[in-house]
Amino acid sequence: MHTIEPFYNWIDKYSAAEDPRSPLFGTESNLLQYTNTIYGYYIHPQWDDMESETLFLKILYTDYDLGFTIIEFIGEWNDTLHNDIMQLKRNIIDPLVNEGIHRFIIIGENVFNFHGSDDAYYEEWFEDIEDGWIAALGFQEFVMSEMKNYNLDYYINYGGSLDNIPWRTFTPKRLFALVNGMIQKRLGP
Repeated sequence: MHTIEPFYNWIDKYSAAEDPRSPLFGTESNLLQYTNTIYGYYIHPQWDDMESETLFLKILYTDYDLGFTIIEFIGEWNDTLHNDIMQLKRNIIDPLVNEGIHRFIIIGENVFNFHGSDDAYYEEWFEDIEDGWIAALGFQEFVMSEMKNYNLDYYINYGGSLDNIPWRTFTPKRLFALVNGMIQKRLGP
């Protein structure tokens, strides 16, 4: 786990630690010391803590003018034991929504498991971004299947053409334009 790094090719375009409007402003990562663990396994120090024992993230890019952010995750998304969605909603999503972000691209290639609970925080997130959307890219099929068991597909767009996006090959704004176009087609006129 310690060798899995968040995507860093956009770091010259955006750093949440240097963005005064970001909930992670001022976060410092010590590349010489591994401190965060998931179930006893150290993770790379570039992943940011959102006050969950099992789920960490990296805000890869945020554009306040276009109202979108791209967030990558690592770990186990565990709403049952650790209420990860509450931690995510209160510590990351709410501050971003307050700054005008209403479209979220969440990347879950490194989410290794999902344990659901109720959907109240997902519903709240969805209602907070009434003219926006949440799109999930790269989540494992079994993780998305488990999320669907909790009816999270009502709040989060995933599957279909979203599963086939080679997101690392795009610039952040181009990725946003592509995902936004796909979501608009799904929603219809």
